[in-house]
Amino acid sequence: MELEVRHLRALCAIADTGSLHRAARQLGVAQPSLSTQLRRIEQELGGTLFLRTRTGCRPTPLGRIVLGRARPLVAEMRTLVAEARAAAADGPQLRIGSTASRALAGWLRRLRARQQETLLQMDVSPNALLRMVADGQLDVAFVHEVEGSPLRVPEGLRLRVLVEREPQFVSLPTDHPAAAHPVVQLSELAEDRWMVDPTVDGEWDAVHRMLRTAGLNPRVLHGDYHTAATLVATGEVVTVCQPTSQSRPETAVRPLAGDPLGVRLLLAARTQADLEAVCPDLEEAYWEAARQAPAYREWLEATGTEQAVPTP
Repeated sequence: MELEVRHLRALCAIADTGSLHRAARQLGVAQPSLSTQLRRIEQELGGTLFLRTRTGCRPTPLGRIVLGRARPLVAEMRTLVAEARAAAADGPQLRIGSTASRALAGWLRRLRARQQETLLQMDVSPNALLRMVADGQLDVAFVHEVEGSPLRVPEGLRLRVLVEREPQFVSLPTDHPAAAHPVVQLSELAEDRWMVDPTVDGEWDAVHRMLRTAGLNPRVLHGDYHTAATLVATGEVVTVCQPTSQSRPETAVRPLAGDPLGVRLLLAARTQADLEAVCPDLEEAYWEAARQAPAYREWLEATGTEQAVPTP
């Protein structure tokens, strides 16, 4: 087998995510397929590149050597593709990366009003998006940093803190007894099944710490945001959600007592000028989304931070 760029990209993804499962999801392939590919790469190179443990994968000394040469090659290929695409486009486009956020629609709308054409890259992994900015594949990235799980910020990136600590709320069925209260105690959810997306950097660890601190040991299911929303609506699970999420007929969004879980919202770019060009629009869009979410608006008022929300 002859090594190709896609093989090097797979090795970098495994190292960055620390897991074959998360790497496969990031690459958009099945985990068995990625495992087979890794074995063939190791056979070609003549040694083991990753140690597989119960908690994930970590590079061997040989793996670190290979990754040290692979990363620059992958970065160069990303830059080549990005520059070629930009050159082929009709005009200059702002390449935005983002994790899921209710602020995205308002941000893109404001940029479009300024005649700024955009390309959007969504990813559940903030670390992957930061790496794409550092590699020149994206111009800016709007990401979240889960409390207790610091992001791996590549050297040279500029950061702007949009929100120092955004509380995370809970989404639960509207007929759940706890939904009758304006604030939910974790103890009220002791008998519920929780759903967590393990591919989101730091989320599983943070939710596990929160539940353990509260003395809870519920059954936890793994699934993405869309699956979680569907199962909450049918009464199967409860899940952590962003405070800008809005209640629906089948679901209720409530703050958790004591605000046991939070994230920091960050905007990243390679230059200060890139940050300053888009940050004001993102801030306006975020607080617009905050005003439109009743539970979050009430929380801001109750905690005395409503002055942080710009008025229309």
